[in-house]
Amino acid sequence: MEIQTLTLRLQSLWDMLDKHPLIHTGLSLALLLITALLVGRLARFMLIYSMKALGRKPALQWIADLRHNKVFHRLAQMMPSLVIQFGLVLVPGLSAAGRNVIGNIALAFTILFMTLAIGASLNALLDIYARTVHARTRSIKGYVQLAKMILYIFATIIIIATLIDRSPLLLLSGLGAMSAVILLVYKDTLLSFVASVQLTSNDMLRVGDWIEVPQVGADGDVVDITLHTVKVQNFDKTIVSIPTWRLMSESFRNYRGMQQSGGRRIKRSLFIDTSGIRFLDDEEEEKFSGVRLLTDYMARKQAELKAWNHAQGNVSTLSANRRRMTNIGTFRAYALAYLKNHPEVHQDMTCMVRQMAATEHGVPLEIYCFSRTIVWADYERIQGDIFDYLLAVLPEFGLSLYQQPSGADMRQGLAGREPAAGALALPGPAVGAEPAAEAPHLVRNA
Repeated sequence: MEIQTLTLRLQSLWDMLDKHPLIHTGLSLALLLITALLVGRLARFMLIYSMKALGRKPALQWIADLRHNKVFHRLAQMMPSLVIQFGLVLVPGLSAAGRNVIGNIALAFTILFMTLAIGASLNALLDIYARTVHARTRSIKGYVQLAKMILYIFATIIIIATLIDRSPLLLLSGLGAMSAVILLVYKDTLLSFVASVQLTSNDMLRVGDWIEVPQVGADGDVVDITLHTVKVQNFDKTIVSIPTWRLMSESFRNYRGMQQSGGRRIKRSLFIDTSGIRFLDDEEEEKFSGVRLLTDYMARKQAELKAWNHAQGNVSTLSANRRRMTNIGTFRAYALAYLKNHPEVHQDMTCMVRQMAATEHGVPLEIYCFSRTIVWADYERIQGDIFDYLLAVLPEFGLSLYQQPSGADMRQGLAGREPAAGALALPGPAVGAEPAAEAPHLVRNA
């Protein structure tokens, strides 16, 4: 009895709605909208919950990346507009114009959320790629940003064309006349894209590389490579953003080769005071022959000079006709032997001590070698230890560094007084000074 009563009431309500078509159409649209929202909520709950359960499996970790970037959330947002699109045919009394307008609006929302879902998928692709080995050497962030930009441009054109009920080709044809404006507005973007392709394809730049770009004050590690900029964290922890195209139009230094080689170059000179350069006497030759690092050198050099002088005959009795060893040459051989026996100097790389052209600051002896480590702090320690020792051992060879006299030295020299204890003495040995006494320090520490 109750069912029949309910049926009669519904029938009477339906008959009444037939007499008022506007109310009937409005209620139908409202019912369709409520149904669409409920379906959207249900689809979102089921889709996200099921993907969350699947994402817990290690083999399906990529699903967790899609969920983290709200790909499934965007897909669920498409459901209400899809329900409205396909449910409009069930709305009674709706005119063709009204159905077209509402359908176009629903289609525009569908395209919008589909575009957002594709953009979120590209972001998830970046996260997935970041866990691969190739991400350490090649960045695809610039390509992803370019793809998203093209995607959003075309989606905007299609959405506008859908809302005004025109073909997208009509809007695209109008872009031809705006090409000059677009090229002007997106000039940096286009230049950066070309530069990004060249940098990546030629493997000129990677995330983690230490680069130096003096023009923009960059000296540090690359932390990010995007379509428009390359971010460099300087060693003082400041961040420098460099337009990508500038790295192709201007030169920069990449220290990746040094880091991969396992050794870092030491290149520094000792400026020897020319007034201390002289020949070795017999007593000094005998002393240096007892130095472990110089034993082979002294024996070989003495035999070479003896044979050469003997070949000259009687003329070799004159000092100017006779070849002799010098203290700077002996020190150069000692420094090279010291480097060759240093445990923290890379012996598989170039190692030499070379004499450069004399300058107003003396004769430069350049130490050129590579450390066994690329760690900055260890490199500076090794370099400091090497030069500490070479500076301390210079007087053993009767040599000294060139050093400009201070004001106190000049005043003492003009006054004719001896320099005070600890003051800098004017360079050069005193006239008639005796040769330096044998230094057991050199023999003991060589």
